[in-house]
Amino acid sequence: MIIIVMGVSGSGKTTIGKLLADSLDWEFSDADSFHSPENVEKMRCAIPLSEADRMPWLQDLQTAIKHWLQENKNVVLACSALKDSYRQFLVLDSERIKLVYLKGSYELIQMRLQERSNHYMSDKLLDSQFYTLEEPLDALCIDVAQPPQIIVQNIRTALEI
Repeated sequence: MIIIVMGVSGSGKTTIGKLLADSLDWEFSDADSFHSPENVEKMRCAIPLSEADRMPWLQDLQTAIKHWLQENKNVVLACSALKDSYRQFLVLDSERIKLVYLKGSYELIQMRLQERSNHYMSDKLLDSQFYTLEEPLDALCIDVAQPPQIIVQNIRTALEI
């Protein structure tokens, strides 16, 4: 199974994804590591990515997902997956790929981004992230205001894993 933990920057994708993967003894992967250096630099400079910027990134993610499915790997992938079209591109098998949407208020996410250090994603891009976000209708929706351990347990319970 592949669990895609999605949401805007600052929603806790990496934190929750790592905790979830550790609790299941699964592999963890962060979609941020698939970005080109040019994309990372744009985000560091608070320049939103274009669709053309995102396409090679999405293609690389899709290739990785195909590989994981072929190898029957259990993976938790932290990935923004903000648009429905991105999710459709990545969810190649709805039986074996599950979406978990980490949902939080603008104010909570903004506070988290402002407190965060050593990350290229600027809080100046938060408006762009929320503007781009197309909330999924087919995902497990989790309130990110809860403590991380509770979030992980809620995910495991809901997905029965």
